Amino acid sequence: MVPVKWISARAAFSVRVWAVALLLWMAMDTSAWALEFTADQITKVNGRVRKANLYYRDEMWRLEHHEISPVNVTIVRKDKQVMWLLLSRMKHFKTLPYDPEQAPKVSERLSGEVARETIGNEVFDGHPTTLYQVTVREHDRELIYYQWVATDLHFPMKLARKDGSWIVEYRNVKLRPVSDLMFQLPVNFQPLEEFDRSTPDDPPRQSM
Repeated sequence: MVPVKWISARAAFSVRVWAVALLLWMAMDTSAWALEFTADQITKVNGRVRKANLYYRDEMWRLEHHEISPVNVTIVRKDKQVMWLLLSRMKHFKTLPYDPEQAPKVSERLSGEVARETIGNEVFDGHPTTLYQVTVREHDRELIYYQWVATDLHFPMKLARKDGSWIVEYRNVKLRPVSDLMFQLPVNFQPLEEFDRSTPDDPPRQSM
């Protein structure tokens, strides 16, 4: 008969092995914890409304703009510190440095947050949400926001400045994997800089 102390020691060893294995898996499989989703993004700035389809993964996102404009798609690669503006009709793209101010506000806690107060509960786009009043310090001044966080998704569905001058909403939010292809340049697109160099006879633009 196996002594009880041997069984206890073997069980304790097995627990330690499983704990180490779990920690290693969590360290290696970081994608399991990445935020990935698709949504309709609606931004309102001083009464002007802009709509786009948003495809998001932690270090990268893609916006397909609804308004009529030469730039109809923006791809942001925080991991590469670049932004690509796609001009689909011309099959060209423009590369710009990454601008952190353009990052979607999709974290429950806001950058620079110094205070948070629960206001109440509402239903937004079919999801139960908790409404917060959040105070944020930005550039040596304090701003007050209202934030609607979906309790079933743990996702901020809406964020608005208290004065109503800036609002962003996320509707039809789907937490799901997003293909790598959404964050890559199309293979047949050329840099806009090469297009500019190939047309030296174009008249210079007049400064306003």
